[in-house]
Amino acid sequence: MAAEAPYPSTYQVPASTPVLIRDATVLIGNGDKLDGTDVLLADGLIAAVGADLDAPEGARVIDGKGKVVTPGLIDVHSHLGVYAAPGMSAHNDGNEMTAPTTPNVWAEHSLNPNDPGFDAARAGGVTSMQILPGSANLIGGRGVTIKNVPATTFQAMKFPGAPYGLKIACGENPKRVYGSKGVAPMTNMGNVAGYRKAFLEAQEYMRAQEDFTKKLMAWEGAGRKSGDKDERGERPTPPKTDLALETLAAAMRGEILVHNHCYRADEMATMLDLADEFGFRITAFHHAVEAYKIADLLAAKGVCGALWADWWGFKMEALDGIQENIAFVDAAKNGCAIVHSDSGEGIQRLNQEAAKAMAYGNRAGLAITPEHAIRWLTSNAAKALGIADQVGTLEAGKQADVVIWNGTPFSVYAKAEQVFIDGALRYDRNDRSTWHQADVMLGLQKEVTP
Repeated sequence: MAAEAPYPSTYQVPASTPVLIRDATVLIGNGDKLDGTDVLLADGLIAAVGADLDAPEGARVIDGKGKVVTPGLIDVHSHLGVYAAPGMSAHNDGNEMTAPTTPNVWAEHSLNPNDPGFDAARAGGVTSMQILPGSANLIGGRGVTIKNVPATTFQAMKFPGAPYGLKIACGENPKRVYGSKGVAPMTNMGNVAGYRKAFLEAQEYMRAQEDFTKKLMAWEGAGRKSGDKDERGERPTPPKTDLALETLAAAMRGEILVHNHCYRADEMATMLDLADEFGFRITAFHHAVEAYKIADLLAAKGVCGALWADWWGFKMEALDGIQENIAFVDAAKNGCAIVHSDSGEGIQRLNQEAAKAMAYGNRAGLAITPEHAIRWLTSNAAKALGIADQVGTLEAGKQADVVIWNGTPFSVYAKAEQVFIDGALRYDRNDRSTWHQADVMLGLQKEVTP
């Protein structure tokens, strides 16, 4: 029997009353839009999407006329909890800047569930997110995917069954952090040498494990040859467990999804070659302001681009961005574009970031519709986190992570009015009793009288 994974999820789907949202505009998350449609939530799942659905006994019925219903938004790149608010040095738990490769560290072990940023993100319609280590290191450690629910422990937020992510960083950040100390990496060639050294060690580790497994099977298969005397010799000794190499080996086996902070097109191409060299797959490039230059290559490799709408130019590697980046990555055949935040403030308005990207694309003549663009925040993000079979679209049988907007979410006037996670109402803009308040906020003045 396989050993239980350490630090398992303790998240529990809460009991909830069935909810029927009537006569709304529904953006499914798969590129389709349905007008005048009902959405039924029951037992934590989406029970049905269609016209004139019957309300189960005891169901709460919501008039959805004039409203827009979407899947819960998913942010694939957040540091909430590992840089918890208030921003103080004591809360700098996102970068283990003690060595350039630290795949042995896990972001969840830094995650502070008491970060009020989670509540603000929920008010913006964000129901799931990946919490990643920072980008100071070439290999920064494991990321964790969570449900955006109030909790006392990180285990109670962990998305059950979601694969871990592995944070890798290209470019200036590792060079700056370590080169300034006079140690490697100091250059881009030092960066690549660092990745190769780490993955070579992981390959050797995997070979040692495979060799041990073969020897153990042979030892166990050999019968004792005389009475109680065991003539098989000593039982083979397993190789010493190495937490860092365990993570890299899992990435090479495809059990952990690789998320790569990388800005320049040439560096992304180098990382794709590195992945080919060691037999792993990059799931998504994050930030990737030059992704538009290699959009066809990314699409051909099945790599998503997790991107900002119009944030670039803040350092040299981020210099050559364009406003149409997301739209061009999306437009490639089989392209996978995602809007991410990497910001405790930006995560509150992911819908507006997508709106800007959609507008830039339409200005370039791409004719992007809201029902298509919502995929950048839902199904494409779910795909990159390995949870697309559970969330990301409004389809019967999926988890009922649902947002009711006061109108189109692609507007500066958009508000997430009600947010459901697994069918339970977690936020209602018009009902303060549903507004969770982080412990760190208790006792603070809620309203200021002029």
